[in-house]
Amino acid sequence: MSHLPVVGATGMSGEMDKPLISHCLVDSDGNLAEAPSGAPKVGILGSGDFARSLATRLVCSGLSVVVGSRNPKRVAGLFPAAAQVTFQEEAVSSPEIIFVAVFREHYSSLCGLSDQLTGKILVDVSNPTEQEHLQYRQSNAEYLASLFPNCTVVKAFNVISAWTLQSGPRDGNRQVPICSDRPEAKRAISEMVHTMGFTPMDMGSLASSREIEAMPLRLLPGWKVPTLLALVLFVCFYAYNFLRDVLQPYLQEGKNKFYKMPVSVVNTTLPCVAYVLLSLVYLPGVLAAALQLRRGTKYRRFPDWLHQWLQHRKQIGLLSFFCAALHALYSFCLPLRRSHRYELVNLAVKQVLANKSHLWVEEEVWRMEIYLSLGVLAIGTLSLLAVTSLPSIANSLNWREFSFVQSTLGFVALVLSTLHTLTYGWTRAFEESRYKFYLPPTFTLTLLVPCVVILARGLLLLPCLSRRLARIRRGWERGSAVRFMMPTDPALVEKTSHV
Repeated sequence: MSHLPVVGATGMSGEMDKPLISHCLVDSDGNLAEAPSGAPKVGILGSGDFARSLATRLVCSGLSVVVGSRNPKRVAGLFPAAAQVTFQEEAVSSPEIIFVAVFREHYSSLCGLSDQLTGKILVDVSNPTEQEHLQYRQSNAEYLASLFPNCTVVKAFNVISAWTLQSGPRDGNRQVPICSDRPEAKRAISEMVHTMGFTPMDMGSLASSREIEAMPLRLLPGWKVPTLLALVLFVCFYAYNFLRDVLQPYLQEGKNKFYKMPVSVVNTTLPCVAYVLLSLVYLPGVLAAALQLRRGTKYRRFPDWLHQWLQHRKQIGLLSFFCAALHALYSFCLPLRRSHRYELVNLAVKQVLANKSHLWVEEEVWRMEIYLSLGVLAIGTLSLLAVTSLPSIANSLNWREFSFVQSTLGFVALVLSTLHTLTYGWTRAFEESRYKFYLPPTFTLTLLVPCVVILARGLLLLPCLSRRLARIRRGWERGSAVRFMMPTDPALVEKTSHV
């Protein structure tokens, strides 16, 4: 079971219990209060950390909990005082709902309780390892159902971690997939899920349990394509910068600048990747709008590649922020390099030998001041976008607020990044010395996609296009007999703009 952690692995010590107890009824000694008399009784088979967290959450939800263990005296101190810890035979005698919180290989040890479990609901909360998932054709829930044919098996709570149960649904995933062959059993567990503060999600019959058990085994499925995209961009820009800044001086001028590879070349590459990734967040929206204008309807499905691109915008944006944050950190480290100090000393010596007492280029001073200011504003705006993409923050925003931050401020961040890049380039794009190996400066390449996005967004703001696009997104179709009158009330426009 991947979410039945070893003791200490999840940090479930006394300090971890304090935030949880603050959400529950406690007695004068600070222990969880006993459940009210007549409260529904629930049984738990197992004494691991997940069973402990589950028992605590059930007690907090006003349920009476009895825990069955092979050695109740040894584990009683690990459970809240409000939960009764006893032997397995006694734990399953009265409750109608039993949570099975043991590993798959220990299911057979419960067969001695088959007579007492007859007619009861068994809730399987286990998860297989990746190897077990590939090895066994039956899911853990189906295997449990085959061992206890006279019981009703429900698969639930396997995607909820022990930490989420400890800290509460506000700090973790709220959805609980549930499947079973008995609708009345699913209904009973769904009501319990609601009582515990989570959201049940009906996944159908018990045959779906294999799919549910595969959910915790997925490692960031939505991040594979964006991460691969970021890595490809990084390798390409790094190779391009290495060719211009390291290899060209070595081959044509005989200068050894390989020391730039760990910091300087990386720092030149990171903003390129961040900038292009940020533009790729808003490019699919432009393409989608162009398709809708061309088709004259919003009811035709986008191509699969565009649909997937739209689905990955959040991950691409976060990777853009990650690269931009690394760029800021690397930039702060540039003056700390020994090579930078040597260059300053050499510059000072050259100035003395040239009998120059004052070195000040007004244009360069203003360029760097504006360049740094725009960079700070851009990364600050990106930070706001990254924070509001967190589920806990996004759930506290209404649609207008979320759309304003992610769409309007996101586009502002793209414009600021473009100005930051243009200020860095200044007049360098027109200097012949900047074209090493006849290759243009890196910043000129990064400007291509963002400038296309900014120009396209500007065109979509034209009244002739924006009004038509707004009508299409409100249900109008080309050739339709129904004519829509655009509302003149700004409040009405705002209410319908998110549809």
